[in-house]
Amino acid sequence: MGAAHSASEEVRELVGKTGFSSDQIEQLHRRFKQLSGDQPTIRKEHFNNVPDLELNPIRSKIIRAFFDNRNLRKAPSGLADEINFEDFLTIMAYFRPIDTAMDEDQVQLCRREKLRFLFHMYDSDSDGRITLEEYRNVVEELLSGNPHIEKESARTIADGAMMEAASVCVGQMEPDQVYEGITFEDFLKIWQGIDIETKMHVRFLNMETIALCH
Repeated sequence: MGAAHSASEEVRELVGKTGFSSDQIEQLHRRFKQLSGDQPTIRKEHFNNVPDLELNPIRSKIIRAFFDNRNLRKAPSGLADEINFEDFLTIMAYFRPIDTAMDEDQVQLCRREKLRFLFHMYDSDSDGRITLEEYRNVVEELLSGNPHIEKESARTIADGAMMEAASVCVGQMEPDQVYEGITFEDFLKIWQGIDIETKMHVRFLNMETIALCH
């Protein structure tokens, strides 16, 4: 009885922390155990046999993101060697669709968090900036996963996105300021008004398709 009560308390705590339902947590726990081979932690190599990630254009970045201390909310930089189930849920929560019961402030906060996760994927040295060229690659890689867009079109759209990003960033600079890259605040402005849910779907571990953001 004591162990069962403790387990249900733990699940309730995880529901509060991550926003997943108890059923979703149970499903994710089964996936976690499959992935880890029934071990208490997961390492990067455990992701090598995930079929849903094999063809994903940003596979290596997604895997790295699971171990990024910034996303795990553990440190401002660096990578963890391994993650436990609660860490796993923390990362999966970034992919959770926005709850329709959320008010506008909560929706904006959720969107901001998901865009921060995306920003971290490309700010690999944790200096708080990404270059225009890196941003261009972000867009091209994301578009390359869309079967309805040809490679040449993806390249053209990515070039246009880079130029637009440059105008957003450079346009607000002082005349004597040196351009040093896209900050997170710049990144938010660039993505303002873009429905990234239609651009970023990640099918993961045989779950239903879960979107990065509304």
